[in-house]
Amino acid sequence: MSNKLIILSFVALTFACLAFAYEPKPLQDFCVADPNTSVKVNGLVCKDPKQVQAEDFFFSGLHLRGNTSNAVGSRVTTVFAAQLPGLNTLGISMVRIDYAPWGLNPPHTHPRATEILTVIEGTLKVGFVTSNPDNRFITKVLQKGDVFVFPVGLVHFQQNVGNGYAVAIAALSSQNPGAITIANAVFGANPPIPGDILAKAFQVDKSVVDKLQSKF
Repeated sequence: MSNKLIILSFVALTFACLAFAYEPKPLQDFCVADPNTSVKVNGLVCKDPKQVQAEDFFFSGLHLRGNTSNAVGSRVTTVFAAQLPGLNTLGISMVRIDYAPWGLNPPHTHPRATEILTVIEGTLKVGFVTSNPDNRFITKVLQKGDVFVFPVGLVHFQQNVGNGYAVAIAALSSQNPGAITIANAVFGANPPIPGDILAKAFQVDKSVVDKLQSKF
């Protein structure tokens, strides 16, 4: 019995160590990103703490409207570690999203972050889809001041459903959350995903796939 307890304790400790190793906590006050280094690590290399200045923890520009003159009518202004070096290793970031009338932030995922969004101006229709096999579509219309959360890794979107401009601010649980826009990734891959594969996956004629790929 005691041997079984020892084995179980060892297994539990092993999984606990793996969990902590996957998302380690900072081991110092901060690790300001050094954009000038050529060293490649999982994240960004730390600047010498003695060279850190207040500007490393500062970003200005979220008061400015993004240019929404594009095909989808939206613009995302990111504040990630690349724009705000002091975010490095802190596991948090934010974005401003601007929407033209009826503009769309198209279906996409953040592979490394949960997103929590609040509407600053306008009315947004938002939604996400749960994973297989249910693929439930969960959606809601948000007004100014409303908050909505998109769980990590799930496909989600926002659309301005008003005739005026809309603005949202979102926080994400990673300093580098990543973004995969579904249409771009599937039909705009480089090199392209073979058309016959996409045609079978979407159950459409290959000519439809060819037309979509030509748009990306």
